[in-house]
Amino acid sequence: MSKLKDKVIFITGASRGIGREIALRCAKEGAKIVIAAKSDQPHPKLEGTIHSVAKEVEAAGGIALPVLMDIREESMVHEAVSKAVTAFGGVDILVNNASAISISNTLETSMKRFDLISSVNARGTFLCSQMCIPHLLKSNNPHILNLSPPLNMQAKWFKDHLAYTMSKYGMSMCTLGMAEEFRAAGIAVNSLWPQTTIATAAIAFNFPREILNASRKPAIMADAAYEIFIRDSRKTTGNFFIDEEVLKESGVKDFEQYAMHPNVPLFTDLFLN
Repeated sequence: MSKLKDKVIFITGASRGIGREIALRCAKEGAKIVIAAKSDQPHPKLEGTIHSVAKEVEAAGGIALPVLMDIREESMVHEAVSKAVTAFGGVDILVNNASAISISNTLETSMKRFDLISSVNARGTFLCSQMCIPHLLKSNNPHILNLSPPLNMQAKWFKDHLAYTMSKYGMSMCTLGMAEEFRAAGIAVNSLWPQTTIATAAIAFNFPREILNASRKPAIMADAAYEIFIRDSRKTTGNFFIDEEVLKESGVKDFEQYAMHPNVPLFTDLFLN
């Protein structure tokens, strides 16, 4: 029997990209997936809505609950968690995947953009965790997974995109602090970050085409997330995992399967030396 069978997994930003891929990977194991995102209508440039992913989850063998949620709105997050608990009886895993990106320097970052990336990334992660923790405390193997980088305090990671780094490190500081705060309660709080750039809309819109071609598919992050979820929460907390390292530990040897273009040298992601 699958270790994720009937587990309730609440995923933010799950209408596309890595969030969608994690939803589908867990659906294959018979999990109950809460698809929480603000895309409930088709976007002219971006694929996926909470409803299209819900259909994919059901087709993959999971049970889906699409929930319209803007992570910046406290009342909407509260309502989304309440709907999840009403529908499925609780929450076993929270994936803080929703993220906003802005690779701009200090003078080029408007305060509107600063507020957006801060409220989605750092504040959104804190808020969703705060709302889910009372339910996670009742789970027998509770996990929070933040898609955020290792806390690498070198100036080079701050100088070109200070606001973005602050917001992503804010997510990682949630990992650092909550892992210790809830260690005795048995809630695992970890971060997961990719070794290479991942072929998502964020990369397609914010980086040159060459970087997209030198990226891996979102499936590598989903497979790594799954390996973390099935670990004992009391023995697996406070880690800043890298997708490739997690999968190597799990016995994966073929990484070409994840490459967008197997013959193109891979592009290492931000925040990694």
